[in-house]
Amino acid sequence: MSSTEAKDLAAQGALARAWAIVGKEPVLAILIVALVGLQVLHPRPWGTLPALIDWQTVLTLAGLLMLTKAVELSGFLMWMAHRVVHRIHSERALAFLLVGLAAGLSTLLTNDVALFAVVPLALSLHKLAPLPIKRLVIFIALAVNAGSILTPLGNPQNLFLWQTSGVSFGAFVWALAPLCAVLMAMLYVLTAFMFRAEPLDLSGDVEEHRVDRTLCIVAALAFVVFVAFADAHHAGPALAAVAAGFLLWRRQVVLKIDWLLLLIFVLMFIVLRSAAVLPWVHDSIARIGLHTPLRAYGAGAVLSQGISNVPAAIMLAEFSKDWRALAFGVSVGGFGIAIGSLANLIAVRLSGEKGMWTPFHIVSIPFWIVATLIGAWLV
Repeated sequence: MSSTEAKDLAAQGALARAWAIVGKEPVLAILIVALVGLQVLHPRPWGTLPALIDWQTVLTLAGLLMLTKAVELSGFLMWMAHRVVHRIHSERALAFLLVGLAAGLSTLLTNDVALFAVVPLALSLHKLAPLPIKRLVIFIALAVNAGSILTPLGNPQNLFLWQTSGVSFGAFVWALAPLCAVLMAMLYVLTAFMFRAEPLDLSGDVEEHRVDRTLCIVAALAFVVFVAFADAHHAGPALAAVAAGFLLWRRQVVLKIDWLLLLIFVLMFIVLRSAAVLPWVHDSIARIGLHTPLRAYGAGAVLSQGISNVPAAIMLAEFSKDWRALAFGVSVGGFGIAIGSLANLIAVRLSGEKGMWTPFHIVSIPFWIVATLIGAWLV
């Protein structure tokens, strides 16, 4: 076999492996098709596409993936799960706890960071006692989207609208509190119906759960420092330090993270932001007119279903100065189709469960419909 033939076979093998990966990742496949379609219909130089990526978010996500993987490998989550299941005596009570914990953390740590704390804990609990893990992850995703509505720190769209509105932190919280309270109440009612009050089966909890305290303590301290640096917009240097440290000390922490999730986020920023600047999108919004709170709210709730709530907030802010109506709209827009909030994608990916998208939308889309009607009444 000649060297040229060998190279051709190697290239074909690489393409086959890449195609196999794409075939198993429907979100990745959809994004690739969408990117090709956008480049055909509205071409832009390929060299300009990296500028569409929110690198601060991608670098922060990479750091959080490494640090939560370190906590997982330390065994702390299994130890914590063991303590929890022996104090919570029913599936419904456990669901209430995880929903409340996810929502509470999301108000201050952002919805993405809350997911990195709560979803791995839920997965560890599932290893000790048989749980409806798909349903739990779906409700955790709903919880972080609902809880993060309350404060400017809860999610990126809130932070953007808070900064552009010029109102105080307290005024923002007061304005969004009714929507957050109603959606959390609705979520708890739904949780009561969707989870049983039957006792947990603890027959699987037979092993001793040891913790690598050194790894756990280092990961916890690094987590706090990393979030502080990321919040100060220094995620790049912080990620470099975290990655270098673990590569030298515990290489598996870096090697075992979900690299495909990072690729999906990179493509998502390119595709969504390319779609958001299409002339016909701007023209359609301009024709609708957002001169009333209800129209601004409806535009946020609906547009988020197509381009996600963060790009929707940024785009609609050019057409309306009613920050409260926009905040209500894009907050509700985080439910429904998974693309409405990037937190939904993170939750599903962290679960590692196959066949998540159908059950997710069976719950999330009706929740979005009811939430949209309630938000319209509150606006």
